[in-house]
Amino acid sequence: MINFQEKANFIWSIAELLRGDYKQSEYGRVILPMTVLRRLDCVLEPTKDKVLKQLPQLEKMNIQNIGPVLNKVTGVNFHNTSPYNFKKLLDDPNNIAANLRNYINGFSSDAYDIINYFNFNVQIDRLDDANLLYLIVGRFAEIDLHPDRVSNIEMGYIFEELIRRFAEQSNETAGEHFTPREVIRLMVNLLFNEDYSDELVKKGIVRKIYDPACGTGGMLSVAAEYLADLNPDAQLKAFGQELNPESYAICKADMMVKGQDPSRIKFGNSFTNDGLKDEKFDYMLSNPPFGVEWKKVQKEIKDEHDNLGYAGRFGAGLPRVSDGSLLFLQHMISKMKPVQEGGSRLAIVFNGSPLFTGGAESGESNIRRWIIENDWLEAIVALPDQLFYNTGISTYIWVLTNRKSEKRKGKVQLINAVNFYQKMRKSLGAKRHELGEDHIAEITRIHGEFKEGKYSKTFDNEDFGYQRITVERPLRLSIQVNSELIEKLKEQTAFKNLAVSRKKGAAARAEIEAGQQYQQQIIDALQTMISDTVYKNRDEFIKLLKKTFKKQGVTLNSTLQKAIIYALAEKDETADICYDNKGNMEPDPDLRDYENVPLKENIYEYFEREVKPHVPDVWIDEDKTKIGYEIPFTRHFYEYKPLRPLEEIDKEIKQLENEILELLKEVT
Repeated sequence: MINFQEKANFIWSIAELLRGDYKQSEYGRVILPMTVLRRLDCVLEPTKDKVLKQLPQLEKMNIQNIGPVLNKVTGVNFHNTSPYNFKKLLDDPNNIAANLRNYINGFSSDAYDIINYFNFNVQIDRLDDANLLYLIVGRFAEIDLHPDRVSNIEMGYIFEELIRRFAEQSNETAGEHFTPREVIRLMVNLLFNEDYSDELVKKGIVRKIYDPACGTGGMLSVAAEYLADLNPDAQLKAFGQELNPESYAICKADMMVKGQDPSRIKFGNSFTNDGLKDEKFDYMLSNPPFGVEWKKVQKEIKDEHDNLGYAGRFGAGLPRVSDGSLLFLQHMISKMKPVQEGGSRLAIVFNGSPLFTGGAESGESNIRRWIIENDWLEAIVALPDQLFYNTGISTYIWVLTNRKSEKRKGKVQLINAVNFYQKMRKSLGAKRHELGEDHIAEITRIHGEFKEGKYSKTFDNEDFGYQRITVERPLRLSIQVNSELIEKLKEQTAFKNLAVSRKKGAAARAEIEAGQQYQQQIIDALQTMISDTVYKNRDEFIKLLKKTFKKQGVTLNSTLQKAIIYALAEKDETADICYDNKGNMEPDPDLRDYENVPLKENIYEYFEREVKPHVPDVWIDEDKTKIGYEIPFTRHFYEYKPLRPLEEIDKEIKQLENEILELLKEVT
């Protein structure tokens, strides 16, 4: 890894040449595509002369598609037919821009597509105008990025380190971070853990892996390398999609250099423009940008949810617009192969929000319910904080599959690995912790053994479900008529609307005058009821109210009656219970409460045991009962830490006081 740091630092130092002509946030527009170009240049360098020598012969033979032939010469999935490389570009300083374009245009289509997505033509002009282009090409020509000197893993680290630094200068949000290699290795372990003994060791197996937010391709690369080490005769075909043009270009370049088919990497938004719509995959893994809103694509996603339901990707529900994490998970589930075709396994990184955000029957809860009730959730691993470059928050790996082993069926494993880390000698952005090889091996072992222990707990699927019951208490009102409360009536909307008209001109004035007269009649009728009497029974007061209004010749409809009661009544626990027209007790909204009853428990037994002894006059509104699912991870691993003895705290305070006094003496 020293080699990786040296190379990354050298490339980073080239960015200093841009100072003054470029803003710091713009450095990546030059350095990243030049790094890709130099990598491709170094890969092709040993075969460059052979390609140029064979090119005229192929043209004479009038072969229509010379690409496969030249790729065979280069030994990789791309080639370059331009006479230039980085060294030859430096031979002609006066025409550096035109020659560099000639060189880029000489790449085969997939390689050219990579550079094109960097929009590098704009930067060529800008660098040339600033007399920087020759200097930049010259500095990059000094660094050797051939795979024999810089392995694919190291090249991935260089890409990600450069992107991380440029992202920090651009003040990108904490959710848009990059996944450390050791976290990817753990995810790959968990992904393959159940398949070691039979599936992955078979001779000549071919499997497909997918990342819907593949970034620079780190996850796909590590997975492919891992399987190659486990079974050199296996083939893992990598597929992915990426929204950021630069990350897409880097990923495609990485796949090309490693012998993967770069056409399997698609550009665009996985939600609205799924580039691999009809594909299904054996394995999937992803670290999507969590905590990022999906408002820009809300219409398309909501339309799919409403119109296609479970025939689409988002039938289970939609999370809140402020966080689209669970949309990625639903998208990945839609890519699972049917069980009869071998099924699929996936691993995804989330923050804590998808575990518990959203109440019963909210979008998030319904998605969790759909996943758990289908028995797809295999395990969740809580990772240490400060593992990622641009954010220090706690994260979790979710492992899902539609082909659980027999012992795992109907079960979910939670693994608490928050203390499995070592401190880094030097921080990288917000990354201060890392997983050591021993930590990865231990977490993998705990997952594979599937046993209860200090760091592992197993639950039935139903343990995460609950019934949210609505607990009501009766409405009790005391009513009195006095001048102050009559004034409150004048503020009621129903009363004020009596003197409002939608008509125009004379008709409106007449209607308003009639309404004002009616208002005064109501006030006059109520003033005849003013007394010190407090009515504890609402029905008794309503009878008196109706009788009084009838006697005064004032019409009293239900809307007006309700407004009068609202103005004159107060909540009173000593008053009689209020009943509706059907003889049912009316609930008091201010006293309404909710209880989450475990799905395994009878709600009526729970109610009689936990609620009714404390509040005897309560009841359950059965029409409002909802099913919810949440995963209270921290609660299951909570360890009580007793408070320190008062004597110890007092001793520490006195010690601090003495230290402060000594410091003050030095000052004075």
